[in-house]
Amino acid sequence: MRILALLLVMFATVAAGAQSPSPQAAPATPPTPAMNATLAAGLDHLQTAGAQINADISHMRIEKWKADSGSKQQAQANGESIQRNLTTALPGLIANYRAQPQDLNAGFKLYRNLNALYDVMTSFTESAGAFGPRNDFDALAEQLNVIDTVRRDLADNLEGQALQTQTDLNQLRQQVRQLQQAAVPPPPAKKVVVDNAEPAKKTTHKKKSTASTSSTSGSSSDGSSPPPASTKPQQ
Repeated sequence: MRILALLLVMFATVAAGAQSPSPQAAPATPPTPAMNATLAAGLDHLQTAGAQINADISHMRIEKWKADSGSKQQAQANGESIQRNLTTALPGLIANYRAQPQDLNAGFKLYRNLNALYDVMTSFTESAGAFGPRNDFDALAEQLNVIDTVRRDLADNLEGQALQTQTDLNQLRQQVRQLQQAAVPPPPAKKVVVDNAEPAKKTTHKKKSTASTSSTSGSSSDGSSPPPASTKPQQ
């Protein structure tokens, strides 16, 4: 009997375990959307162009340009600023945007940096063309075109992302409004009471009219009638 009881307990435990639902797996984190292929290729070209610009500026002899000392000092300062940007700022901004291509904040930071870099690079390239050798200008102008192309592609991509984000936000707001309206209970229905009973008729009481004149029968004030007139005998 004890063995039979133990077997029954074991069977019941196994059956309960088989019927218990298995724990659900945790939802997987959605993958990060891929970056636009054109923009991704442009960032690769930008990094290559940055390394080339650094090398070109390092080999330039700005002190021998045919310019006054003030122009040379300004060109030297611009060249050093460009090299610092390409070495310390731009690589980190590109890496952050590659890791989160849907992050508008990361995209705008990279875009602002490219705009500033393009402005300084344009001034430096024009100075090289005006005061330096031809080969210095040609090398800088080629890399400047790469920076310009990438910043334009990035601007188009950010504009598309901003429009899509605004569209998604409008849809979410609409869904929230619909949920809020569904959660609010409808107002109670107004009860209309119909009274079919006829209203009671009002009775009007007429005042009794009093006689304004005395009786024409010659009645006295005490109510006795006057004595009949006496007739005299004819002579």
